[in-house]
Amino acid sequence: MGVRATLSEALDRLEPPARVVDWSLLAVVLAETVTGLVSFTVGTPEGWPLFWLHRSLGLAIVVLLGWKLSRVGHRLLDRKLWQRSTALSVLTLVAAVGTVSTGMLWVIGLDVRLSYWTLLSIHVGFGLALLPLVAVHASTRFRPPRRVDFEGRRTAVQYGLLLIAGAVAYRVQQGVNGLLSTPGADRRFTGSQPREGEGNGAFPVTSWVADDPDPIDRERYRLSVTGLVAESREFAVDDVERVGGDEASVLLDCTSGWYTVQEWSGVRVGDLIEAAGGVEGEGGMEGEGGAEGDDGVEGDGEDEPAYVRFVSVTGYRWSLPIAEAEDALLATHVGGDRLAHGHGGPARLVAPGRRGFQWVKWVTRVEVRSERDPAQWVVTLVSGFDSAGNHSGSSG
Repeated sequence: MGVRATLSEALDRLEPPARVVDWSLLAVVLAETVTGLVSFTVGTPEGWPLFWLHRSLGLAIVVLLGWKLSRVGHRLLDRKLWQRSTALSVLTLVAAVGTVSTGMLWVIGLDVRLSYWTLLSIHVGFGLALLPLVAVHASTRFRPPRRVDFEGRRTAVQYGLLLIAGAVAYRVQQGVNGLLSTPGADRRFTGSQPREGEGNGAFPVTSWVADDPDPIDRERYRLSVTGLVAESREFAVDDVERVGGDEASVLLDCTSGWYTVQEWSGVRVGDLIEAAGGVEGEGGMEGEGGAEGDDGVEGDGEDEPAYVRFVSVTGYRWSLPIAEAEDALLATHVGGDRLAHGHGGPARLVAPGRRGFQWVKWVTRVEVRSERDPAQWVVTLVSGFDSAGNHSGSSG
């Protein structure tokens, strides 16, 4: 009994003031949202600290939520204490538990699907719902933070221990996965699980937002190379394959939680641009200078090539710096198979070191540009929701 009392007292001393817990939950949920979304764009091992931070903060949420429930849990269990805002509190709790539990199950290695959605996708959905719920919930019982609550070594030690405990717990879990050879043992640093085999059937057809374009008629398909090139050109599928013949073994890491290494073949983007006369240097596009055209590519006579934008048949698009883009591949085959429609056929972008949503599917336009395209981020959020059925062209 004495040991239990001592442990209880130690835990009580570790618990921050109520106001600190409440504001910390909001701050950590916001940080989790930011690190989670940014992690979608990280595909090289150098970005591993971001993923460790995200997972450590996730375990910190568990502790903060425990402190919160130990203080207010009785209000949820006693119907007589319910208020008008209690329903919002319950909904926020469900989103929090859903976010944390699906994240933990995914890290352990559980791989289940709900229609097209993986457990990781469900985790992301819960997380995106949690942030506004926590913000609204905080506003119903708004108590501004006090400086005194955040001063002193005690608070710094408490939060330092939270982060350290989270990192240690995640490292221990990795060791357990390896020791028991669970499905989570083969994950990349991004959390993605392997998909073995070659060709179209080796990895799943996944969707980004509401991907579902109609199959493309190969006979009518045309690939345009436009913008800051010597001469805009169009290529049929056979022309693309004739210009190509390049092959590369590249890892595709999809944001829905899987990765695969495949042999992709098609045409190097730099060779495709060269087939259009190459990029223009100073002086812009010869014979096509002037105002911006219908395709949104500048040609004011002073632009210098800096980016290449890949546009899907659906309007989805992504840009790469020109040096990176020239070494990327516009693939028409995977594992010796002609690229299936679900994987982006007749042609999709293969961009080493980039995540799957940046590998634009069903590419119909390659544009050499002088400026970035910030609107591409908007496209990733609204793709697939228009009434005309022009769904997005991204994802793994």
